[in-house]
This record gives sequence, C-alpha cells and structure tokens, in this order.
Amino acid sequence: MFLIILGVLVLLFTLAAAKSMPNSAKAFVIVRFVSIVLIVVGFFTACVVQIEAGEVGVKKLFGQVNSDVLNSGLHVVNPLIDVVKFDTRTQNYTMSAVHDEGARNGDDAIKVLTADGLEVVIDLTVLFRVLPDQAPKMLKELGPDYVNVIVRPVSRTKIRDNAVYYDAVALYSTKRDEFQARIFKSIEEDFKKRGMFLEQLLIRNIALPSSVKTTIESKINAEQDAQKMQFVLQKEKQEAERKRVEAQGIADYHKIISTGLNDKQLQYETIKMQKELATSNNSKIIIMGGSKVPLILNEK
Repeated sequence: MFLIILGVLVLLFTLAAAKSMPNSAKAFVIVRFVSIVLIVVGFFTACVVQIEAGEVGVKKLFGQVNSDVLNSGLHVVNPLIDVVKFDTRTQNYTMSAVHDEGARNGDDAIKVLTADGLEVVIDLTVLFRVLPDQAPKMLKELGPDYVNVIVRPVSRTKIRDNAVYYDAVALYSTKRDEFQARIFKSIEEDFKKRGMFLEQLLIRNIALPSSVKTTIESKINAEQDAQKMQFVLQKEKQEAERKRVEAQGIADYHKIISTGLNDKQLQYETIKMQKELATSNNSKIIIMGGSKVPLILNEK
C-alpha cells in the first residue's frame, strides 16, 4: 500500500511540474515511468498476502473486521484490506522472580496472601494457543496484544483469588496439585470465552517466608522420623510374632512326642536303628547279655 501511495504522489508531482515547466517535460518522463512502476508493484504487493504455517490472517477494511479467516498459504485480497496475523501455535507466558527468565525483565512473580495471612511468591508458566476460528472475535474485542490484555491479568488475578482458600503450609506441601488444578479450571473458562485454549498451567516455584519454610521443613522431618519409627515398630512386632509362633511350634512338638510315644514304639525304633547299623560297612554290633542297649564298636 505504501508503494501505491508513493507512486501516485510522484506521478502527480511530475504532471504538475511538467505543466509548470513545459520546456522540461521530457526530463520528467523517466520519473513518471518510475512512478507507474511503483504503483504497479505496490498494487500486486498489496493484493498478494502470504500466511505462514501456524498462523491465520484476519481481514480488516476501514475498521470493519471480516469474519473470514485466511489460513496458511498465498491469498489474493483487496489492496485496501489490512491483514492482521495471529499466531495459532502453542505460546508460553512465564511470570518469574528470576531476572530475564520471564516474559518481563525483573521480578515478575505473583505475590499472594494465603488463608493464614502469609505472603507467598509464586512463579508460573501459562501454555496456551489461539483458536483459529476465534481470531476475528479476538481482533474485535481484544486487539492483537491479547497477551497483555487477557493472558497476564487474568492469570495473576485468578491465582490471587484462589490462593486465599489455602494455608501457606498446604500450598507448599500437600495442596499444591489441588491448587494448580483449581486455578487451571478457573483460567481455562476465561480463556475459552475470549477465544483461547489453555493447554497447561505450570506452578514452577512457591517461595515462603524463611521462618515459615524452616518450620515446615522441621515438621516434614519430624513426620518422616515418625513414619520411620512406625516401620521399625511394625518390623519388631512381626519378628516377635515369628518367634512366638516358632516357640509354640517347638512346644507343640515336644508335647506330641511326650504323649504319643510308649515302650513298644521305642522298642520298634530301636530295632530299626539296629538294623541300619547292622547293614552298615563301617561298624559292627555286639549285643552283650540281655542288655537292651547294643554296644557299637567301630572298626576304625
């Protein structure tokens, strides 16, 4: 469009100059030709629009936004139309306390007050993308700078609104996942109304006052020690139970032996033993008199 305007201005200037200086009219022929070339090139440049992969184009003419969306590729449009491009790929917006790590320089972390009145600092990353068919609506209602208009303020506000339902200790330890899921649901609804899709919400860090952090760490260590002691006690109880069962088994065995054996049973066992000894190659048996107990003599 700029080339067309420039060419028209140059052409008008040469025509006016040729009238005022008729003797120099031939000198303006080249300038006039150049102006015509500028107009032609500008016309074709303004008519052809290229949309890159991962983008959509929204047509705007004299403030009126067209609901049609231009997908990736080459498109021929009215040269007077202004095409606004929207990135439809996944985008991330990080708010961090670390310098040069977030979208803005300096400390951009979110400071919130918890249910117990403590100030907690949260680092957050928002992953989102623009819905292609909602790009015209976004241009009408938000403009092209939707990150600063919606993404940043909505994310920070929803985090502050939901943090008041949790204690600082809970946010730092047991309720972190629940808090993340809660703010995700809250932000997702607002983004959807505005034409964006929230893919993921990442709580990168939760910083507590040093005194509170020390208290929490001490509590966690105490809980871990208590769990360890419970494990030791459980193990000792199992060992004691094992020994009790073993002792009961031995007692039952002796009881059965003492009540179940008689003289005939013992005599039978004695005969079996004598038979085994008699067939052995390493020993001899000599029975002395009427003794019931054999005398065993080893050859070695």
